[in-house]
Amino acid sequence: MSNVPVTARLASFCRAIRYEDLPSEAIEAARQTLLDWLGVTIAGASEPLAVMLREEALAEGGNARATLIGSGGRVSLRQAALVNGAASHALDYDDVNLAMNGHPSVPIWPALLALAESRGSSGRDVLAAFVAGYEMECRIGWLVMPSHYSTGFHATGTLGTFGAAAACAHLLGLDQEQWQRAMGIAGAQAAGLKSMFGTMCKPLHAGKAAENGLFAALMAQRGFTSSPGVLETAQGFAATQATEANVERALQGLGDHYAVSDTLFKYHAACYGTHETIEGVLRLKQANGLQPGDVAGIDLVVPQSHLAMCNIPAPVTGLEGKFSLRFTAALALLDGETGDAAFTDDRVSQPRLTAMRDRVTVTPQAGDWARGTEVTLRTTDGRRFSQQVNLNIPASDLALQRERLEAKFRALAGPAIGGSAAEQLVVGIRQFEAAPSADAILAAAVAAPAGIA
Repeated sequence: MSNVPVTARLASFCRAIRYEDLPSEAIEAARQTLLDWLGVTIAGASEPLAVMLREEALAEGGNARATLIGSGGRVSLRQAALVNGAASHALDYDDVNLAMNGHPSVPIWPALLALAESRGSSGRDVLAAFVAGYEMECRIGWLVMPSHYSTGFHATGTLGTFGAAAACAHLLGLDQEQWQRAMGIAGAQAAGLKSMFGTMCKPLHAGKAAENGLFAALMAQRGFTSSPGVLETAQGFAATQATEANVERALQGLGDHYAVSDTLFKYHAACYGTHETIEGVLRLKQANGLQPGDVAGIDLVVPQSHLAMCNIPAPVTGLEGKFSLRFTAALALLDGETGDAAFTDDRVSQPRLTAMRDRVTVTPQAGDWARGTEVTLRTTDGRRFSQQVNLNIPASDLALQRERLEAKFRALAGPAIGGSAAEQLVVGIRQFEAAPSADAILAAAVAAPAGIA
């Protein structure tokens, strides 16, 4: 592998991305990720972990150049990337891309918008930079997956660091040598452990990826040195964080299709690995006219990787509940409500939910992701209703997807910043490429009531 200049080739391609060359579906997908990211960040800004990070940043002080989404405070660029990045992943309600087995937008947008705000960058330039960062992290995903993830690395933190660095390098207009150095600096900092799922450290991974990626690009601009072939070199990123590397897959079809068009969005506030379970239970219940009391148990056949990702058998906190196939199955059956308000410490310990949770079986299937999840409801009178659910196929109707995302955004952002400001953001993001800067978007995203802590 050391003979293939993967870092240089990916840097060269991503560096050359221009807004005017992007297909319309990639631009629309990028706008939709921005809308979704802002919604989950505004709502996540009041989560305890986000409040702690914000308080620490304000106590530390610094050159206040960038906006804290939701609260309206201003901090340094790197502080904003950290706090906004962690806030945006706090609810675990943000988008997914299976190329990287993680959450692509939460490391990139916080770093990119902080930098764009300080530079007055146009909407067109920001969107192009975002697509460049997104492409970088997903192609590195193709390089090191699936072993990188199965080994225990949280790709949002690891690959997201490269994505944030690439997006910021693009916006800064770095040259080829600087790009490669930025990737090296990013690789030296890339970190994130799946063992932290269900704790505040999981969203911290997203914030650190954003902060570290921004730092990597800024330091490369200053001349800071690193290995220019970090992805492929001996004892480099792939060699140390994957058991095998797929160079051909990482480099094939550059420019034929952009990874951002394959974004998967969440409509349940839990780990994406639980979504097929939730959807299966909801669909079977509705299609067969079942009441909760009609169901004796639930059987799940899930991809093997789910056992190490979202299989906490008996969660004791709301955050752990987001990573429990058994709890989310019970929640979908008994309550049908899977927004963030459903995942509370009180809810996961309610006897009626824990009793059903303990009647859910989880069986792994050979393979990973492609087949989806098989959900079976067993009734008290001996009937069985089953459905195979696969949520790994990107939406083909982007207009319908936008409608769903705008409804989700209004539900998340409206209570925090008010309906008028939320609607201003919806309209502004529809035409974000025409914006002379991101200032109007950021201003609307922080018009929060004074009571937000």
